[in-house]
Amino acid sequence: MPQGDKSAYTDKQKRKADHIAEGYEDRGVSHKEAEARAWATVNKMDGGGKKSGSGRGHAVDKSPARKGGRKGGSSQSHAKRSAAAKKGWETRRQHAHH
Repeated sequence: MPQGDKSAYTDKQKRKADHIAEGYEDRGVSHKEAEARAWATVNKMDGGGKKSGSGRGHAVDKSPARKGGRKGGSSQSHAKRSAAAKKGWETRRQHAHH
């Protein structure tokens, strides 16, 4: 089986990878990188392709699927976040004097 061959994966695993890749692409990741990340996630969750028997009988590890929402930081740039903090501080300082 050549590298990249997906024949050992079930239809469900292929759908799962497509769905994950779509989510990455929606967030601006390139198509190729999204595909790679999606299959890495499927492999991590299911222990590889299920058709040949590899990983059969083992529970699905859902930790990679939950990880997505916790990974990123703020969507604001550092400069904008810093400016917002300074503005808030200045407002609180002014209100304290009145």
